[in-house]
Amino acid sequence: MNSIIHITKRQQWEEAKNIGIYRAKSLDNEGFIHCSKATQITKVANRFFRNQTELVLLFIDADKVKAEIRYEMADGELFPHIYGELNVDAVYQVIAFEAGEDGLFELPLGVE
Repeated sequence: MNSIIHITKRQQWEEAKNIGIYRAKSLDNEGFIHCSKATQITKVANRFFRNQTELVLLFIDADKVKAEIRYEMADGELFPHIYGELNVDAVYQVIAFEAGEDGLFELPLGVE
């Protein structure tokens, strides 16, 4: 399985499940939904989500995403970007993603 990961607020994900489609604010602002590979997720979380609460990781089967996925260079690495709405049936796992007492994130156990 070709997995990619997206960080979002729990409430946003719950709303998306009800309508069958997930739209990140970045889709409207930048034209795509930011995603990461497992090896990138901690760095992304600590840069953009530090001290935030009520976050979840969406584990996405990239082969089931209906919108186009492009791997594009950012900060010297290739990151997956979804160019369109995310069909919720492509998400195969959702786990809580909470920062430690210092406000920083660590990769959850079992995520590789």
